[in-house]
Amino acid sequence: MRRREFILLGGAAAGWPLAARAQQAGKLPTIGFLGYSAPSAASAWTAAFVQRLRELGWIENRDIAIEYRWAEGRIERLAEIAMEFVQLNVRVIVTYGTPGALAAKQATSVIPVVFALVGDPVGTGVVTTLARPGGNLTGLSNQSIDLPGKRLDLLREVVPGLRRLAILGNSSNPSSALEMSNVGIEVASFEIRRAEDIAPAFEALAGRAGAVYVATDMLLLTNRVRINTLALGVKLPTMHGAQQYVEAGGLMSYGTSYTAQFQRAADYVDKILRGTKPADIPVEQPTKFDLVVNLTTAKALGLAIPETLLLRADEVIE
Repeated sequence: MRRREFILLGGAAAGWPLAARAQQAGKLPTIGFLGYSAPSAASAWTAAFVQRLRELGWIENRDIAIEYRWAEGRIERLAEIAMEFVQLNVRVIVTYGTPGALAAKQATSVIPVVFALVGDPVGTGVVTTLARPGGNLTGLSNQSIDLPGKRLDLLREVVPGLRRLAILGNSSNPSSALEMSNVGIEVASFEIRRAEDIAPAFEALAGRAGAVYVATDMLLLTNRVRINTLALGVKLPTMHGAQQYVEAGGLMSYGTSYTAQFQRAADYVDKILRGTKPADIPVEQPTKFDLVVNLTTAKALGLAIPETLLLRADEVIE
């Protein structure tokens, strides 16, 4: 069954005026949550993050305060939000996605920053090395740039004659750009920098591809329902990097559990709040990647999912 999503905006405090919330936050160690996506896309992640903090002894509005801000997939908003957190003098900034991590890095060299999802932290300049991050940033990699080959292999099990692939990606996201360049097949690339670019991309790719690969990016995740609706409309199977896409009608995903990544991010925050320097906490790489398949979407596309693939799936949505 498809998991029910809910929106977590920091409890009742989300509705308070900014000045009142800042005053309340000033009494407690404050975490600035820099959301690259829309809050609805991150609801399960924030819930997991807050729950893990609670397990570690940090209860929101008792031991800590959390200030949430959302860029809604717009990269240009990230720098503004990061600077706002600097002005609020938060104790830790938590973010996800390479653009979010880079925006926080540019905004401050003093406030600790924990990132939950960055495709290539070293290659994109977020940290110096994984073992010794250096500076004020540390967190978790989701290794998205290393997975296109595996995702393509899985897609070919469902679409055996696949020769040409359409890629939707946001090249203004450095990790997304690297991921797009690592897909080893003839491709037609479509640049998505705004939500308004999605529908024209599908109009342009009609008849030019046998499947759609959606590169990892929070603008695309925020618009996952629109992407999957349009893909179904042109009868194209989709491959994604996160389970949320498949829950929203995508065909398949292969990647780390984002929810688990945010749980681990809470462990990083706990260490920092207790005095450990970010530079001394190694960046963590995932050890498990989940395969999720949507059988309802497969049926709508007229595709038969091989039994061997279904047996390997970590979750099957029916």
